Amino acid sequence: MPLDPVKLSADLIRCPSVTPLEGGALQLLEGVLSAAGFACTRVDRNGIPNLFARWGAKGAKTFGFNGHTDVVPVGDAKAWTHDPFGAEIHGGEMWGRGATDMKTGVAAFVAAAVDFVTQTPPEGAVILTITGDEEGAGRDGTRALLDWMAEQGEAMSVCLVGEPTCPNEMGEMMKIGRRGSMTFYLEATGVQGHSAYPHRAKNPLHALVDLLGRMTAQPLDTGTDHFEPSTLQITTIDCGNPANNVIPARATATVNIRFNDAHSSASIEAWAQGLITEVTAATGVTFALRTEVSGESFLTPPGEFVALVAAAVEAETGRRPELSTSGGTSDARFVKDHCPVLEFGLVGRTMHQVDERVPVAQIVALKAIYGRILRDYFA
Repeated sequence: MPLDPVKLSADLIRCPSVTPLEGGALQLLEGVLSAAGFACTRVDRNGIPNLFARWGAKGAKTFGFNGHTDVVPVGDAKAWTHDPFGAEIHGGEMWGRGATDMKTGVAAFVAAAVDFVTQTPPEGAVILTITGDEEGAGRDGTRALLDWMAEQGEAMSVCLVGEPTCPNEMGEMMKIGRRGSMTFYLEATGVQGHSAYPHRAKNPLHALVDLLGRMTAQPLDTGTDHFEPSTLQITTIDCGNPANNVIPARATATVNIRFNDAHSSASIEAWAQGLITEVTAATGVTFALRTEVSGESFLTPPGEFVALVAAAVEAETGRRPELSTSGGTSDARFVKDHCPVLEFGLVGRTMHQVDERVPVAQIVALKAIYGRILRDYFA
């Protein structure tokens, strides 16, 4: 009997797996997958829950799925129309935290994989990597799974991440890459003084504003073949000074950058250090720069894998998906170092919102798409 992705979605939504809590979600999936013949291993690290499941022989041609069962907090539960962990169906939609991001995506690829290996066992293997840390820091989720796989000699030939990718209509977009993401934490140190005697001080705010002005004076680039232009946004400037007649000694700023494949995080940091050197030479104010990199830019170029997934989406939905690199980061940024990776999933209009929900028909359609991808891949 086919595995119902709608029921499995509801069962997962009812698990209160707010990052980093497991909430019973991975236990549920381990039971379902083990019953279907998958060899399951918990790969928890530093208290973060992760599940690895493989059907088929190690070393064979292997299709992989990746996803997460952790969800963001519900916020004000009283603001929800329906219980955020109730998985209630109203108006043809399933309501609840994780309904789009991404318990339904996990349920769809688990249901597709179970049906595929039990009904038409392939000459190859299917691997599922499911984490409880995608919405958190990400240090001990998919990274931990990939580290463990390397130690165990486990490998995916290709991988599909089931994140929601469609802006408005099912089937309209798939992700073939993602922009890189990094943050600069800047601290400028000058000399405190009286605002009436600025020659006796070194104003770090003036130097910091000069530096930020240089950073934003010109675009980082004009875009590349598959990416929009990189963006740089100043997100905060602070000095904590309560007095209007005192030049402060220190000032800080935070800058977030989303960059395309024309750059690496190292090249952007080197560019910033060059500007810092210029401003320090002009003002005498010194800077400390701390850089946090969430992920590098990557691209899976159009080719056989991209064409296979796009054709399956079009066959099931009637829409040829746009090949996009838009949006924020996902765990595909880790998988790309392991094997070619793509993303395709539901319409994500309500993800992270109060009253997150998804049409039930989309869950059924997503399972059908994933099932077709598996059949075509192993054909």
